Amino acid sequence: MLAFLGKRAGYYVVLLLVAVFISYALASASMNPRAYFEGRRPQPSAEAVDAHLTSLGVNDKTPFIERFGTWAGHAVTGDLGQTIDDTSVNDEFGRRLGVSLRLLLVGTVVGTVVGVLAGAWGAIRQYRFSDRAITVISFVLLSTPVFLLAVLLKVGTTWLNENVAHVIDFTGEKTPGLQGGLFAQLGDRAAHLLLPTLSIALGTIAVYSRYQRATMLDVLGSEYLRTALAKGVHPRRAMLKHGLRTALIPMTTFFAFGFLGIFTGAAFTERIFGWHGMGDWFMNSVGKNDLNSVVAVNLFAAIVILLSGFVADLLHAALDPRVRH
Repeated sequence: MLAFLGKRAGYYVVLLLVAVFISYALASASMNPRAYFEGRRPQPSAEAVDAHLTSLGVNDKTPFIERFGTWAGHAVTGDLGQTIDDTSVNDEFGRRLGVSLRLLLVGTVVGTVVGVLAGAWGAIRQYRFSDRAITVISFVLLSTPVFLLAVLLKVGTTWLNENVAHVIDFTGEKTPGLQGGLFAQLGDRAAHLLLPTLSIALGTIAVYSRYQRATMLDVLGSEYLRTALAKGVHPRRAMLKHGLRTALIPMTTFFAFGFLGIFTGAAFTERIFGWHGMGDWFMNSVGKNDLNSVVAVNLFAAIVILLSGFVADLLHAALDPRVRH
C-alpha cells in the first residue's frame, strides 16, 4: 500500500508543477497589469509604471521565462510576491484562507454527512414517501443556482427579522464594534455563519444524496449482502458494514474533489454575504489585473485538487482491501 501511495504522490507532484506553469502562463497572457494604472489622476509616467511592474515581477516587457523563473524562485522559498497595491500576497493569502476555511468547513462536513445519510436512507426505503420527498427536495435544490439560493435565504431572513424578530445577522463575519465576553463574540460569529453555511450545505446535501442513493441501490441487490442477511446478520449491521461501506467506495473520489467545486461556488456566497475569503479575493484580483494574486489563488486551487486526489486514494485503499493488496 505504501508503494502505491508513494507512486501516486510522485504523480501529483509532477502534475502540480505542470499546473502552476500553465496557470502562470495563462494569467500572463490574458491579464494586463498596466491597465490598473490607466485613468488615474494624476496619471503616473510610463517610467514609473514600468519600475513598479518590474518590482512586482509582472512587467510584460520582461521575457516570460525570466518572469516565471523569478516568481518560481521566490515561491519555492514561500514568498508569493506582492499584490498590485504593493502589499504582501502571503499576508493576504493567510487572512483570506482563514475566512474561507471557517466558512467552508462546517458547510462541507454537514452537507457531506447529511447527504450521504439521506441518500442511503432513500435507497433503503425506495419509492416510499421519505424517498420521494428527499428526491423532490434534492431536485429543487439542484435546479437552484448557488447565488439564487443565497439571495433567497437573505430575503427570507430579512423578512423574518423585520416582521417577527431580529434573530439572525448575516452580513460579514461579525458585528463591527460588538462589546461583550467570549460567549457573546462566539454567538455573534455563529449567527453570521449560519446563512452562508446553510447555502453551501443545502447544495452539497442535494448532490451527495443523489449519488449516494444510486450507489446504494446497486449494493442492495448484490449477492454478498443477501448472503450476509441469509447468515443471520442483523439487517442494520449488514447495511452499515457490508452495504454502506461498499457503496462509499465509488463516492470517495467524488467526496474529495467535491471540495474544490464548493470552493469555487463559495465565491458567490462570499460576495453575497460579505465574507472576504479566497473566492472574493480571486474575483477582485481579476478585476484589478493583479497577476500575482490570481496565480496565488490558482496555486491554492491546484494544491487543493491534488491533495483531494491523494485523499481519494487513501479513502479508496481504506475501504477496498483489493487496493491495499
